[in-house]
Amino acid sequence: MRLIPHPDPEQLHLTDVLHALSDPVRLEIVRILGAHAELSCGSLEVSVSKSTVTHHLRVLRDAGLTYTRSEGVQRLVSLRRAEIDARFPGLMDCVLASAEPHAAYAASA
Repeated sequence: MRLIPHPDPEQLHLTDVLHALSDPVRLEIVRILGAHAELSCGSLEVSVSKSTVTHHLRVLRDAGLTYTRSEGVQRLVSLRRAEIDARFPGLMDCVLASAEPHAAYAASA
């Protein structure tokens, strides 16, 4: 089994986190994950291709916002809420409180 790399909490940089959150699709993924403890990558309902979801999940993981683990053939993803809150207090509360479904996604819901 291939190990999925994640940055250590002390390696997280605010500029990387804000860059990851600057894309509407990634912000929508964070909003969805904020409402769930953990989801399989395939169950994320965003209107982009599977390969694009994979790219966005990698950006979020590399920025330190998400944790991905393998369970059999599935990859399960969750927010690294405790680590983000410890490193950048109040950031996730602000992001999740102000994040509204992107217009393109809200119309399809």
